[in-house]
Amino acid sequence: MSVENPAVDWGQALASIESAVNPHIGSGKVADYIPALARVDPNKFGLAVALDGGEMHALGDADESFSMQSISKIFTLALTLKQIGDDLWERVGQEPSGSPFNSIVQLEVEQGIPRNPLINAGAIATTDSLVSAYGGGEAGADKAIADLLQLFRRLSQDDSIAIDLNVARSESDTGSRNRALGHFMASFGNMTNPVEAALSAYFRHCSLAISCRQLARAALFLAFDGTDPETGEQIITKRRCRGILAVMMSSGHYDNSGEFAYRIGLPGKSGVGGGILAVAPDQGTIAVWSPGLNQAGTSMVGSLALGELVKQTGWSVFG
Repeated sequence: MSVENPAVDWGQALASIESAVNPHIGSGKVADYIPALARVDPNKFGLAVALDGGEMHALGDADESFSMQSISKIFTLALTLKQIGDDLWERVGQEPSGSPFNSIVQLEVEQGIPRNPLINAGAIATTDSLVSAYGGGEAGADKAIADLLQLFRRLSQDDSIAIDLNVARSESDTGSRNRALGHFMASFGNMTNPVEAALSAYFRHCSLAISCRQLARAALFLAFDGTDPETGEQIITKRRCRGILAVMMSSGHYDNSGEFAYRIGLPGKSGVGGGILAVAPDQGTIAVWSPGLNQAGTSMVGSLALGELVKQTGWSVFG
């Protein structure tokens, strides 16, 4: 799934992106069901593009931290696959859901097996597997989060990345639906830890605070078959990296995934904090942030920016 294009004029590309999004800054609805996110300024916009060799291009509020939310599911999935391998797929599927991110309907029909690891139920089951890999229970949750945080810091080459504990508390305080998903899976035998232990880790990794620049750098291994192109460190195998990209393409935006693939043509993952991570195989990674969301929970201005970026670079995997 490689993309071959002539060299990009990044000055022109960034100017075109800025011109395309400026009239729409502030559009969409900030996530307000998590109180800590409801207070975010809707007029923020940042974008960063990371390329191999350390090259980085940035625009707007690219150095301001925002809440990763569901984008963290990609990194949790990568770490879980590294820890337990393909055993994960006995608990979580690989199919698009076609449903909202927090839907419980399919779980009953499908015997407590979530459709994919990027909807909330699937991410909770994945996090539960990761907690078990670190010994289980609250201690396993703490160890898993500590290792995940170190992975982010190493990949981003920035030790300042941290969990926003205020957001984590806010998520926990409003987490009734996620608790319901966890207990529903437990009723089918698809949870190996107490639900609260798994959710303790889940709420924390969704509450990582990160900037576009940090996120684009941290995700760079996904664009190069699982290997960090600067350090040469293999984060995950080529096969598993391509599997993650496939799930991102089909399921990275819940019931908006098909439209995103149609318009953008890149594997991506959105978060209700307003961030989107997109991967251009063999080229680089793009992180964009603008808090206003569409009805599916994807950044409205972020999607516009990615559409213009693909237009300027020709990076769609569909040619």
